Amino acid sequence: MTRPSQLLRDQRAPADPRPAATALLLRDRSEGGGFEVLMTRRSPTASFLPGAYVFPGGGIDALDARSHAAAARRAGQSDAHLTQAIAAIRESFEELGVLLARHADGRMADASDIATFDRAAPFVAQCTARGLTLAADALHALAHWTADRTQPKRFATQFLVARMPEGQTPVADESEQFEPQWITPGEALQRFADGVFPIIFPTIKTLEKLARFGSTDAVFAALAHEEVLWDCCPRTGLIGGAERRHMEDESAYGELAMVSPDGQVFHPLDWQTTQPVALRRNVLRLTAPNAGVMTGPGTNSYLVGEALTGFIAIDPGPSDPGHVRRLFDAAGGDIRHIVCTHSHADHSPGAALLQALLAAAGRPAAAIRGLPSAPTARAASRFTPDQALVDGERLVLGGTGPGGPVSHTLRAIFTPGHAANHVCFLLEEDALLFSGDHILNGSTTVIDPPDGNMADYLDSLARLDTLCALQGVEFILPAHGYVLGDARRVIARLQSHRLAREAKVLRAMQATPDGSPKDWVRLAYDDAPQALWPIAERSLLAHVERIRALGLRHVSN
Repeated sequence: MTRPSQLLRDQRAPADPRPAATALLLRDRSEGGGFEVLMTRRSPTASFLPGAYVFPGGGIDALDARSHAAAARRAGQSDAHLTQAIAAIRESFEELGVLLARHADGRMADASDIATFDRAAPFVAQCTARGLTLAADALHALAHWTADRTQPKRFATQFLVARMPEGQTPVADESEQFEPQWITPGEALQRFADGVFPIIFPTIKTLEKLARFGSTDAVFAALAHEEVLWDCCPRTGLIGGAERRHMEDESAYGELAMVSPDGQVFHPLDWQTTQPVALRRNVLRLTAPNAGVMTGPGTNSYLVGEALTGFIAIDPGPSDPGHVRRLFDAAGGDIRHIVCTHSHADHSPGAALLQALLAAAGRPAAAIRGLPSAPTARAASRFTPDQALVDGERLVLGGTGPGGPVSHTLRAIFTPGHAANHVCFLLEEDALLFSGDHILNGSTTVIDPPDGNMADYLDSLARLDTLCALQGVEFILPAHGYVLGDARRVIARLQSHRLAREAKVLRAMQATPDGSPKDWVRLAYDDAPQALWPIAERSLLAHVERIRALGLRHVSN
């Protein structure tokens, strides 16, 4: 749920994308290993991507969808994928003279067949007249790209891959396409970096992902499930004042989706600690200057509210007078509540400093709310709030503006696990989840016994998933890193990751039953940098506790 009144800018309806398809024709290299992909240069006078190097392709025509009977298909190849494959075959022939079609005896069309075609005449009809069947079953869906929401002319393009037929030579139409050439993904990227091979973002990212494969066989093996490897509609933010696009699997994507649903480009992504960053009209983030291995770019403090209602400060941060002062100033000194997600030293000490600033400025007192630290907390994490929160308790800011009543309601959700006194908060009117350290962007949180508990952590994740489902939560605002989008998918991945890690811990314990936690870390965290093993050992101990609590007694103590 999103209140339009709280979005940072009025929204614009993006242009409807036109369906399109493109073919990546691959061939293995005869020397040196690896493979090459066929690319071609678009006309410098083209209305779309003039002068760029591309894969052959174009818009899907209505006739492509009516030509299924002229094409061979795989079991499991959907009607939509079949139509896309037909369009890609047609465009490959019209633009580069490559004919992906077979004779009745299974032979692939060759140069002699191509010589009888008129590239300007209807394509499928010519194939049918010559007894050729379109080899749509030879094209596999690799990816789906939808153009940026801000572009006036947009395509939703299926990227398909096929092996280049033997005995054929690409010949550009010299109208739309020029200079066909075979090139490895790595070489294309290097030439782009050298400034002599213009390519656009989807092409760059596709080449980057293709470069990870060692052969055409490896590419096709990865596509055997009939699903694309990625589906992307990029979002753009500003870094150093310059535009930078982001895919869905990149850390900044969720934040860009939250601040600019329609894709308008205005949001700075640079991490800095001097100015608050507006995420909604009623949500500001100010990052403390305590970047590090454990804190990432720093601890995020949040202000919820507006001048009309006053503000709630979430996690005032470490004992840093400068940071707390900036938080106070960003709220115009009108802070009605101070809440802490938990007692750790980068989250709660700033609360007392902020309260003191309010008193010094003659402002009404704001109680510090949260849960007191448990006896298991370390000495540096001792915390006693003025008022202990109740699970499900609501803190309400309200006022009346020109448009009528305005409210901002923050609900406490008890989520022990990272710390025994951890609390998340739901901004109910906007379905935004403030996750503290329970869910982070860029890393998994450390569960450090005895105050941290893995069983509690997983139970709390399940509770948050239910909350997100019931309340329509899409965005998670963590204490470290950018906003996360697609909240339930984030939680599902965390759950899967933790359980997979736990399985590795159990295998390590079974492999070396008389070993120490340091021995088990080497096995269970072999995919993590060795420098992080001392930190990982703390979460490993939490897994060990849960494993033993689950009754796996055959593992030695």
